[in-house]
Amino acid sequence: MRQFWTIAANTFMELIRQPVFPLLVTASAFFEVFLACVPYFGFGDDPKMVKDSVLAVMLLAGLLGAVLSASASLAREIKFGTALAVLSKPVGRARFLLAKYAGLAVAMTLMTYLNLLGALLASRMAFDAYGKADRLGLLLWVLSLALAYALAGLSNYFLRRPFVSDAVFSLLITATLGFVLINFLDKSGKVQAFGTGVDWRMLPAGLLILMAVWMLAALALACSTRLEMVATLAVCSGLFLLGLMSPYLFGTLAAQGSWLGSSLYALLPNWQSFWIADAMETDQPIPGLWGYVGRALGYSVCYTGAALMVALVLFEDRELG
Repeated sequence: MRQFWTIAANTFMELIRQPVFPLLVTASAFFEVFLACVPYFGFGDDPKMVKDSVLAVMLLAGLLGAVLSASASLAREIKFGTALAVLSKPVGRARFLLAKYAGLAVAMTLMTYLNLLGALLASRMAFDAYGKADRLGLLLWVLSLALAYALAGLSNYFLRRPFVSDAVFSLLITATLGFVLINFLDKSGKVQAFGTGVDWRMLPAGLLILMAVWMLAALALACSTRLEMVATLAVCSGLFLLGLMSPYLFGTLAAQGSWLGSSLYALLPNWQSFWIADAMETDQPIPGLWGYVGRALGYSVCYTGAALMVALVLFEDRELG
């Protein structure tokens, strides 16, 4: 297990040291809050449009992050021989691949956490035609993100620490503190009770998105055993689109008893299971929400396990030299 945790920790640190990782996290977290400050003239449905949009940003950022990270973690190491150097030691391929996925899953969890903070803020800051934009909240959120890069720059200059990884860890701290501070202030800057106006149903919605991202990471890792980054992105994007449409393309055939439709419906990931934005149209609590989250977690674990089994089969006879 020591080898497993060492490889997983090294994978995680390698991923957050990729410059694209903090850029993707920062861009998505900023864009989510920015979406809540734009007037939509949606005839009263503006808050719902904002919530739908920020959840979509979370999912798409997870797709890009999973593909880029999986390619950097595995495909590039196979190409440049780093994987062969590790496997030349008493480390099995299964342990190596599963440790790679563990590090990748932790990195994706970190990204989704920061995006979830932005999504919760966006649910509070959304306004309709009778409201106004929360410019103070947007300013404080931007400052909290910028402060992370300033702290990373100072640690790099004075302590000679790596800038990119320090920026990611600083983002965890400053974004969390910024989230807490903004939720103690209303739009005019007056102190209010913490979390006033936040739609806390975004929390289970974000957890469902995280489960979908874990599945995407497993699929991307399986593709990375054989394909380069562009091909992996194409395959994962295709599976993503087909999975979104599978209830309409194959769900009806499966309900009619078609074995082909049932097989394809079972094989393709059903991303609709992790999307509850439609159930959040009203301000009423969703009955049985956490029970549904638990069932979705079971589906995510099973599908992720199946995808990792496919990845192990593909990686077992992969030429590394």
